[in-house]
Amino acid sequence: MIKPIVIAVAGGSSSGKTTVVNKIISNFQTEKVEVIRHDDYYKDQSDKTMEERRIVNYDHPLALDNDLFYEHIKDLLAGKAIDKPTYDFVALNRQKVTEKIYPAEIIILEGILVLEDERIRNLADIKIFVEADDDTRLIRRIKRDTTERGRTLENVLNQYLTTVKPMHHAFVKPTKRYADIIIPNDYSHDVAVDIIKAKISTILNR
Repeated sequence: MIKPIVIAVAGGSSSGKTTVVNKIISNFQTEKVEVIRHDDYYKDQSDKTMEERRIVNYDHPLALDNDLFYEHIKDLLAGKAIDKPTYDFVALNRQKVTEKIYPAEIIILEGILVLEDERIRNLADIKIFVEADDDTRLIRRIKRDTTERGRTLENVLNQYLTTVKPMHHAFVKPTKRYADIIIPNDYSHDVAVDIIKAKISTILNR
């Protein structure tokens, strides 16, 4: 089995990571690509009440089960299928169902903190950081969380000011120095995406 290409895509909350990932994979066959969302590896909180879950700092590295994430990536690289956890952003907890993920030629890891853990960084062949200014990210987050995750405007703003923004500057933004490519997402980024696609194709054709 040929070693899969691992691409890590990091960046602040609502910076546009998913948009970049979708553009990267648009030219490749679906069965050749697996996208693993780091968000699905938030720790299980079944022992907490909803009130307790609401005050958890989800933008801190300790909120994520990186040990399981790392082991799952290694399993995929070894040609083994995994049972990936899934996360419910409304219930603020892992769901009971898991998702079977099979090895693929291209494995994309997406999340705000995928470059924070050295073990995970070292598994990535291509490291990308998607950047957008704080105001743009906040506006996008408000739209997303109020329409898709059942949050109120007051809740979104409070979380942004108390955890999202300070954790971004403490843990997320510093990982930009590990990136091979930095994509500013406040204007067209087609050139950067085309370069990444070309690099992937080169590796696949070796």
